[in-house]
Amino acid sequence: MQTERLREHILDARAKGLAGGHLVNGQTLARMIEACMSRLCQGRTIVLDELYDAKPRLVPRMEETARKGPCQTKTERIVPLAKPSEDGAPWNMENPVCLIENSESGELCINQKAVDDILSKIRQPVVVVAIAGLYRTGKSYLMNKLADRQKGFSLGSTIQSHTKGIWMMCVPHPHKHNHCLILLDTEGLGDVEKGNTNNDSWIFALSVLLSSMLVYNSVGTIDQYAVDKLHYVTELSNLIKVKSAGGEDESIEFTRFFPAFVWSVRDFSLELKLDGKKVTEDGYLESALKLKHGTSKNIQEYNLPRECIRNYFPSRKCFVFDRPADKQTMWNLEQVADSQLDPEFVKQTQKFVQYVYSTAQTKTLKGGQPVTGRMLGSLAVTYVDAIRSGQIPCLESAVHTLADIENTAAVQEAAQAYQEWMGKRVTLPTKTVEELSKIHNQVLPEALKLFMGRCFSDQGHRYQEQFTKEVAKMYAAICEKNRKLSVDISSRAILDLGAVVQEKIRKGSYMRSGGYSEYEKDIAKLVKRYRATPGKGVQADQVLQDFLGKKQQLSDSIRNADKSMTASERKIKAARERAEVAEQERKVKEEERRATEQRLLDERRAMEANIAQLKEKAKEEQAQLLKEHEKVLNQRLQEQEKLVKEGFQGRADELQQEIDSLRKEKEEAASPSFVDLAIDTAILAAPGFYKAIPITAKVGKYLWNKFF
Repeated sequence: MQTERLREHILDARAKGLAGGHLVNGQTLARMIEACMSRLCQGRTIVLDELYDAKPRLVPRMEETARKGPCQTKTERIVPLAKPSEDGAPWNMENPVCLIENSESGELCINQKAVDDILSKIRQPVVVVAIAGLYRTGKSYLMNKLADRQKGFSLGSTIQSHTKGIWMMCVPHPHKHNHCLILLDTEGLGDVEKGNTNNDSWIFALSVLLSSMLVYNSVGTIDQYAVDKLHYVTELSNLIKVKSAGGEDESIEFTRFFPAFVWSVRDFSLELKLDGKKVTEDGYLESALKLKHGTSKNIQEYNLPRECIRNYFPSRKCFVFDRPADKQTMWNLEQVADSQLDPEFVKQTQKFVQYVYSTAQTKTLKGGQPVTGRMLGSLAVTYVDAIRSGQIPCLESAVHTLADIENTAAVQEAAQAYQEWMGKRVTLPTKTVEELSKIHNQVLPEALKLFMGRCFSDQGHRYQEQFTKEVAKMYAAICEKNRKLSVDISSRAILDLGAVVQEKIRKGSYMRSGGYSEYEKDIAKLVKRYRATPGKGVQADQVLQDFLGKKQQLSDSIRNADKSMTASERKIKAARERAEVAEQERKVKEEERRATEQRLLDERRAMEANIAQLKEKAKEEQAQLLKEHEKVLNQRLQEQEKLVKEGFQGRADELQQEIDSLRKEKEEAASPSFVDLAIDTAILAAPGFYKAIPITAKVGKYLWNKFF
């Protein structure tokens, strides 16, 4: 009967409903479950208003259902993001923040709070995707899709530009473990409301400098008008320097540093055909970037932006997008689900998002050094400061500045870690020097590995030498503390044990016939008990030697006062006592010799650890450098092949000289001497007798082969 009452009560329950009288059907419930699980996986709070806001458009009222029939709404798959990083880095941002502000006065300003509170706390490698393009072309919508957010970057629905400066959102990378995906949404280029558009070129240049993939967004088609609007790319050679010393034409080096280039074409309504044949999106882009033959001014102006795109960026990709929906729907795009948009547009967007996730590379510096969020913040500050001071941002100078900041921090961090680890593992005073040395030789490689992991571009191994000296100073301080603590404990022990002897001396108890025999027994007992006392440390023998040495004059007085002893017995006893003191002195000197040998052994092991770590890092840098050379070489070979196909044999021949030079650089980077030179240079920078290693000839030979 109780069970039946419960059943009747449950069957009388109302249907699940939302605000406004909308009922929940199976499809709506599925969407709500997916949305809730997505938020839980991301560590986000479930907000009912956000969860229910979109449902009235998807779930009709009960009376509408009866009139129109069941709802046929499709469900979309919500892919949960990765969990936040273990160290609490603010990866999973719900809303973007301004990173670089374009003030009303026309000045670019860094948002230091965004750098300090967000980027500086991201110690993992970052993949940076920036989007640029004319204002009101839908850039923010693509950024929100990459962030897997319905709302995030402001979209706007009017002709006014919403994004000012460069805005940033950091989320976990959905494909790369322990990486952060940083999205940079830039101010629309060519905004008529700004009046002064001088900063457009700088904003475009900053997008190039900070990103590992640059998305250029345009509307309609890739025609001459669209290419002309991308004139900012032709100004990069005047806005970016590769080396501080400059050069005749540094733009040939851009492909080493510039991001991958993606051209997204919105509201594309044409059929992808050329000369009656279907082409891919990439084929469409390559056709638009073909050069014209001739030397007239008009042809040069036509070719210039195309040559810049072809030569500056290491790779190119194109995506075309249909118009997503009608005008009214576009006005509220932030509240519109994918099921209400054009299915082909949704498919194209998903294809774009997956390409970015799988293809965009980790942001790197010259030589392949991965950039962390902290390093990206320093780069942004360096570039904006250069622009504000009227200078041209220089890649080489930025790397040197960043290397100084990071390497200084690496020395401090690793040295502090060494000190903390030694403090946790060592109990002072140690019984022997070897005991302390053993722990030191365990901790040093760990601290060195920590230093090497953060250090980069350490010219002349200056910071590695600084770290080595800092650790050596810390180890010396620990050794000295170990010695002093041992002296204090041993001295206190021998004073406590000798209190009875000292009292008898004060009372003159030994200054009598037979007194020396009693004194000798008391001293022997004291020494035995002292040696049996644990925890005295490395200076125990030295303290005992000092104690016995100071007692020799007193012993002579006690022997002379003992009338029961013959002259011969006094002489024998004195000789034996001197022998005991001499033996104790020998032990102390032996301990000092062993300590000296141990210090030299520690230095040798430290050098061996440095060389081992340096060799490993040099191999990593060599692999990164080879990868960089391979990327540039492949890009130049592909460009040469395109020039030949387009009938520019002369330009292809000119490019061959650059290709030959790249191949030579790649061969040099692949040579074993690359690693050998790094190790030899470190030895030359090392302290002490390691400089005596005869490697000058080897270094000289390498330099001769390289430059002559």
